[in-house]
Amino acid sequence: MLEELFFEIGIVLVIAAVLSMVLYRLRQPLIVAYIITGILVGPGLLALTHSPEVFDVMSQIGVAFLLFTVGLGLNWQNVKDVGGIAFITGVGQVLFTSAVGFFVGTLIGFDAVTSIYLGVAFAFSSTIIIIKLLMDKEDLDTLYGRISVGFLLVQDFIAMLILLGLNAFGSGTGIKIIFLTIGLKALILIPALWLISTKLLPPVLKYVARSQELLFIFSVAWCFFVAGALVFAGFGVELGALMAGITLSSSVYYRQINARIRPLRDFFLIMFFIVLGTRLGLDQLSTTIIPALLFSLFVLVGNPLLMMFIMRSLGYHPRTGFLCGTTVAQISEFSFIVIITGISIGHLDESILALATAVGIITITGSSYLIAHNEIIFQKIQPLFRWLEPKTSLSSEHPPKYPVSGIVLFGFHRTGLELLSTIKQLKQSYVVVDFDPATIRQLAESGEPSVYGDAGDERFLEELKTDKARLIVSTVPDFVVSAALLTFLQSRSYKGVVIVTVHTHTEAQHCYELGATYVILPSVLSGKKFSEILEKRKTVKRSWSVLKKQLGL
Repeated sequence: MLEELFFEIGIVLVIAAVLSMVLYRLRQPLIVAYIITGILVGPGLLALTHSPEVFDVMSQIGVAFLLFTVGLGLNWQNVKDVGGIAFITGVGQVLFTSAVGFFVGTLIGFDAVTSIYLGVAFAFSSTIIIIKLLMDKEDLDTLYGRISVGFLLVQDFIAMLILLGLNAFGSGTGIKIIFLTIGLKALILIPALWLISTKLLPPVLKYVARSQELLFIFSVAWCFFVAGALVFAGFGVELGALMAGITLSSSVYYRQINARIRPLRDFFLIMFFIVLGTRLGLDQLSTTIIPALLFSLFVLVGNPLLMMFIMRSLGYHPRTGFLCGTTVAQISEFSFIVIITGISIGHLDESILALATAVGIITITGSSYLIAHNEIIFQKIQPLFRWLEPKTSLSSEHPPKYPVSGIVLFGFHRTGLELLSTIKQLKQSYVVVDFDPATIRQLAESGEPSVYGDAGDERFLEELKTDKARLIVSTVPDFVVSAALLTFLQSRSYKGVVIVTVHTHTEAQHCYELGATYVILPSVLSGKKFSEILEKRKTVKRSWSVLKKQLGL
């Protein structure tokens, strides 16, 4: 039995590795290779997975570790900044998508009950897939990345409530009793976890951090302990693992924990996508291909546009809305659970699962490409949505006819915040540009000259008289935005200093070719800066203490 299981896992990983190498050569997202592997080894084709329960457990562990690492990096300030918009967009997107999905279902010819199920099921997006794709793009900490993770977690909470309601309906238990029980448990668990994370964990972590190996095993055990406790209390593994990460996020050791967990997470997460592929059966697809294409078109195209309009109504730039919208352009694992629950209750025919399968294959694959190239796509379609763009600044500091500034700083989050104090010391007029309305309002309240706008929009750059500034700094780590800014300045024969930010050396080289004076590569710059500090401070402990005081730490 053990040998069979060993070879079963081995052949699955070999197929995944071969397909991954092929798709990497074709510059395609590797997540597609994992899903295709699942389809190939699943019961519909080669039927190589004879121990589904083992793969299911490995898949569950992958999900737990992914959300555990997300919780580790969850900055409470960021949650506070995007919490309101995440809640509104999460709830609004589920409601609107469910309503439009119901309309599409009835239009195709499904009865009202089936259309309701399809509308609700297809309203949810996969938190696991999106977080993986955002991590691959290094966009998890961007404005749209933070908002997307926020409203995806809101979606997961709504999905949990819906599944609780369906299970109550199927078992005959009162919905009020179930929700009341869950609410009481939450009131006990949340304060308990907060107390543990602030009082109990700090001394324990200080002790286990003496050994990297001990820190690793403690972190894994803590993830399983908290996740198991919340599952026992009636919550999901996903929420439990996320909370386990959050309780450790304020620790000074969270980076070491994250680095240790990452390889383990990546291995088990590959199993999650393979298992997802095995569940995407190919039988009965021929009879559902037309409805599947219509629903897939709605999810892939309609959801991003819908999210763009929702976020625009809340004051966000269409670009931010579209980028967030691309993260809801696929259906979720919850979608299949809702459909399966409806079938078990007797509300749906089993053929609906084949429809959901087809929509899952199309949208998960399509959204992988959509997210990978979302900035380029928006740049192409931006002229179609000029009418949605803001006509004036949200800052009261500047009228629509912007005055010329000596220094223009694009992007205030993180790096921009650190740079602002240095810019002030240059004793020149300056303006901060950001397309997060909350950031602009905060700057305006503090009296900082600020403008709401998109650094990649040529028309906005022209109105701002960007080419008249002596120094331009963009801390937005987006190659498309950087290239658009540099192209605009090049067309104006700009002679000043322009500094942009990108992720890779290849992107940096392209920016230099477009006329950048200097390109910030965060990983390289931080390494060089630390090398300079190390060379200056050496092994003198007192000099490091002075530096710490200078930084206000």
